[in-house]
Amino acid sequence: MAQQQDTGLGKVQIADEVIASIAGAAATECYGLAGMHARSVPEGISVLLGREDSARGVQVTIDENRAVIDLFVVVQYGVNIAEVARNVMEQVKYAVENQCGLEVAKVNVHVQGVRLDGSPPTASPPAGPRQHRPPTSR
Repeated sequence: MAQQQDTGLGKVQIADEVIASIAGAAATECYGLAGMHARSVPEGISVLLGREDSARGVQVTIDENRAVIDLFVVVQYGVNIAEVARNVMEQVKYAVENQCGLEVAKVNVHVQGVRLDGSPPTASPPAGPRQHRPPTSR
């Protein structure tokens, strides 16, 4: 169902896929977000086939000219998940309202996983014998 607005000059229709693309682009710019998660099996297959889609992991529902946006995300290891989700909610709401002129009733963030990029960083160097470098000659 497309969002429709009547102006003095005519009608403007914004497809749900456009709203989803705007929301997905805004979400992926947020710190701590590793990426979007596929909502369904066909969407997951398109990811495996290498199709890039900024609306992946985004579901838009329009009810009485108010949008409800569901985001399915993967966060990075070691971040505060609640803070990342709050930031994503604010960024997506701002982007959609600004670019589409559509009121956003809710932004629901569904954390589907955590991305582990190697091992978590350590606070101190590993214990063990120190390696000495020979002096350099000048």
